[in-house]
Amino acid sequence: MKISKRETEVLDLISRAFSTSEIALELYISIETVKTHRKSLLTKLNAKNSPGIVRRGFELGLLSITNQRI
Repeated sequence: MKISKRETEVLDLISRAFSTSEIALELYISIETVKTHRKSLLTKLNAKNSPGIVRRGFELGLLSITNQRI
C-alpha cells in the first residue's frame, strides 16, 4: 500500500478534526479533490469512515501523537 504525500497531508488534517472545506483551504485544493483523497484513503486503509482512517493511520505508523500540530 502506497500513500501519496498529499494523502498523508489530508490524513494528518483529518486526524486534527479539520473539515473538508478547511482541508481544502489549508492545502489550496478544491473540496472535490479533498473528497477524492479521502475516498482513496478509505480504500487504501480499508476503513469505513474518517475515524477508521485515523485509527488505521496510527496502527500503521502513518500518524503519531508526537507529530500532531496544534
